Amino acid sequence: MTLPEGLRVASWNIHKGVGGDRRRDLMRTASVIAEMAPDILALQEVDTRFGTRTGLLDLTALHRDTGLRAVPVPGAGPAHGWHGNLILARGAEVEAVHPVDLPGLEPRGALVADLRVSGRPLRVIATHLGLLAASRVAQTRVLLDRIDRLDRRPALLMGDLNEWRPAGGAALAPLRRRFRPADPLRSFPARHPLLPLDRIMTCDQHDLIGLAVHDTAASRIASDHLPLAAWLRPRDAAG
Repeated sequence: MTLPEGLRVASWNIHKGVGGDRRRDLMRTASVIAEMAPDILALQEVDTRFGTRTGLLDLTALHRDTGLRAVPVPGAGPAHGWHGNLILARGAEVEAVHPVDLPGLEPRGALVADLRVSGRPLRVIATHLGLLAASRVAQTRVLLDRIDRLDRRPALLMGDLNEWRPAGGAALAPLRRRFRPADPLRSFPARHPLLPLDRIMTCDQHDLIGLAVHDTAASRIASDHLPLAAWLRPRDAAG
């Protein structure tokens, strides 16, 4: 699993499998995931939105074709993830999973998974913040408070943070103080990216190498967001 460059990590809002042509095609979604070949993947909008939330992906086929296994979410029911957030990992040991409800006008959440990857501990935080700036401010506060009550370990945060300003304003300021944010990349809308809504941030114990938008013919049509991908490398492994 561990490559010379580190771990391949990625984040993508799959828009419930609905692409730019307004067709729902989860096989197309799976093909883009296979293109990226991540070791750790954070997905948003993986479940139906209304009524009884139900998972949309074929997780069995995804595991067979990519080796990625979904991190189990306690209390998710027929849904894949938590408020649409899902973490998938290849060959990782899952030590604990913490679903987090986030406040706001619309239901939002985060998923915090404590993994052990190639013998190393890693906390992966996947989230999808709200559309309103006031909601995002409250949501980041609640999320960091929840993380503060856990043990300390290297951490990686990924998701659709719904913040169009490069620096992130007041909503992302607490995250920027806690994590090492990479330069924001335009990922939305997929066909003509203008806004850096999607972000990957890591702690001071890791470096993000080669962060880029995964921009291919398939990814431009599969969702309204483009994925982000990078290599995550422990700093003590540099060189």
